[in-house]
Amino acid sequence: MQQMILDLIEEKKFSKLRSLLDNLNPADIATILVEVDEKDLPIVFRILPKELAAEVFSYLESDMQQFLIEKLSDTELKIVLDELYLDDTVDIIEEMPANIAKRILSQSDANTRKKINQLLAYPEDSAGSIMTTEYIDLKKNMTVDDAFDRIRKIGFDTETIYTCYVIDRSRHLLGMVSLKDLLLNPKDCIIGDIMEENVIFANTLDDKEDVAGQFEKYDFMALPVVDKENRLVGIITVDDAIDVIQEEATEDIEKMAAILPSDKTYFKTGVFSTFKSRIPWLMLLMISATFTGAIISSFEHKLTAIPALIAFIPMLMDTGGNSGSQSSVTIIRAISLGDIEFSDIFKVIWKELRVAFCCSITLASVSFIKLWLVDYLIFHTFDPGRQMLEILVVCITLFITIIVAKFVGCVLPILAKKIGFDPAVMASPFITTIVDAIALLVYFRIAVAVLGI
Repeated sequence: MQQMILDLIEEKKFSKLRSLLDNLNPADIATILVEVDEKDLPIVFRILPKELAAEVFSYLESDMQQFLIEKLSDTELKIVLDELYLDDTVDIIEEMPANIAKRILSQSDANTRKKINQLLAYPEDSAGSIMTTEYIDLKKNMTVDDAFDRIRKIGFDTETIYTCYVIDRSRHLLGMVSLKDLLLNPKDCIIGDIMEENVIFANTLDDKEDVAGQFEKYDFMALPVVDKENRLVGIITVDDAIDVIQEEATEDIEKMAAILPSDKTYFKTGVFSTFKSRIPWLMLLMISATFTGAIISSFEHKLTAIPALIAFIPMLMDTGGNSGSQSSVTIIRAISLGDIEFSDIFKVIWKELRVAFCCSITLASVSFIKLWLVDYLIFHTFDPGRQMLEILVVCITLFITIIVAKFVGCVLPILAKKIGFDPAVMASPFITTIVDAIALLVYFRIAVAVLGI
């Protein structure tokens, strides 16, 4: 299908192209337009019906949206903007340079500009920043028949008609009623008698990630947003919640990989931008790794007495780092889902210590067997006569390192969240560096105590 469309563009058979595109999903058309040559992009966009063009526009990447805005006339731009939902318009404005944003606002009517500026005034990470003011509102004294009349009157310009919100004259949120409720009740039934009064809602300044979590928890299609006086000011729809969840998941993954978050896709991010996002953490981790080097240097004269111990440093450090990473990633995920609060810290520690004990016993036992059968009997790595002591040093260190690593891995993300840091920052690279240093100190201290070096 995609190749057929590209061929029609190349052959300039626009009439047939319009008929073909008219039957496709807007998201699929947006994907196809990515492959269209820039010189043909405005032409293809102009042949789309205005409603479809607006939907396709909302799915495009910001750089393509900017390109089209620059190519469209004021009249064409106004047609597209008039068909967009308000929250999509706000999202586009936030992504655009100042001159493009100014042009978009100039093509909006006074009432729309006022609503856009109100939404732009909310903090970037708040519920208010992702809500739309286009929704169905009803009065409790309306009949079902009155409700359907209002839906027919304003429903075309609202983002969803499946959930309607009941308000009073001061716009205080009183309840909600679904389209299913309206369809299944008599026409003369009063809205106040069938509405659900126990409504879950968000406040305009609530964190948008927490609000998106409500969608996951309750399977909402829409969530009302109220101000501090409980007046209904907008709704958040499931598509916006999914965008937030995806953005936050991507950001957490980048932070856990020691990369500064970016709002652009991989191929849209330049080489220098990618470099800038990676180098700060690499620099910090490189400098912090010098501490492990300093620890090794301080025990250098002792290591020369038993060089066999040096061969097991990578194994101990890697196992400790992996153990800490497992705990930290699990805890970070649980924090993001709301499963763990700071008050749960001792429960988490107790559970992780028990898990750590089981892991350390298993790994130390397997390590003992491997060190004895392979390293000693086959490769003769250890000194004859004290091979058992040297093997015990490695296994005891492994046992302690795993317990310490899992303790650090579970505690640091919770503490980070408590003091206001992003728990994802405390993930693999940072915890690995800490555990590496601890593992080396434990290793050398045990070696000194047991082997008397």
